[in-house]
Amino acid sequence: MAHVSYKIGVLLVMCAGLCWSGMGTSIRFVDNATTWQILFYRSLGMIFILLIYVFWQSKGHAIKDLKNVGLPGVTAAISLVLAFAGSIYAFQSTSIANAAFIFACAPFLTAILAWPLLKEPIRKNTWWALLLSIIGVLIMVSSGLSFSGLKGNLAALISALGFAGFTISLRWGKLNNMTPAIILGGIFSIFFAMFILLANQNGLVVSISDAIKSIAMGIFLLGGGMVLFSIGSKVLTATNLALLSMVEVVLAPVWGWLILREQAEFSTLLGGGILFFALILNAFSGVRKT
Repeated sequence: MAHVSYKIGVLLVMCAGLCWSGMGTSIRFVDNATTWQILFYRSLGMIFILLIYVFWQSKGHAIKDLKNVGLPGVTAAISLVLAFAGSIYAFQSTSIANAAFIFACAPFLTAILAWPLLKEPIRKNTWWALLLSIIGVLIMVSSGLSFSGLKGNLAALISALGFAGFTISLRWGKLNNMTPAIILGGIFSIFFAMFILLANQNGLVVSISDAIKSIAMGIFLLGGGMVLFSIGSKVLTATNLALLSMVEVVLAPVWGWLILREQAEFSTLLGGGILFFALILNAFSGVRKT
């Protein structure tokens, strides 16, 4: 692979965030497919584009890369099943702004889990940022405590925990290339979705429109974003990645407002603003430390 410059890396990671930010709005255009049906078809699309990328990156040795993920890669893949399924249900059950801001808690959950599991110390500024993020999330969900709103918020939190588990697994196994683990996560998602659908007697049959929409999300938004992020992340530090990935958090509610005319409640905007400030504080403290 040709060397990627720092500026190109920044642009690629920002474009990845742009892709991911459209996920919530796109899910709202699915007519009748359930969470598990969307997960099934979206995972098919994601695997398709990522296998092409891995085949190109590994010069034809894609299967070998998949076999080398080991136990950490398997753990990361299982975590992604929670992350993917939780995010779909959250976007279906609560506001896009609410879901996106709760997803943004993933870095703090990662720091909390890495402390006992990987013996990684938590910086003082991260503790302050964590406290602010908790306050922000509590304010956000305070107006969404109806049963459906509560389930959506919990699903978003489970998704954030899944992404945190994915990151922890990569650090545990010192896996520099995350793409094979993501492909494995897509494969696990397909089988898990099939199991749930067959157990509930819902089946895999959806309208052609919903199938195309879900597969397109997997190819262009989720999978395409993963490819861009994977290439760009090779020339950027973790703190820079944390800062640039905020593009997704900022733009997701914007698309919901512009395209769906979804109005965010004041509590969501206030709590989300506090959480976003906590993310900025944590990321910039990491930059100063570096």
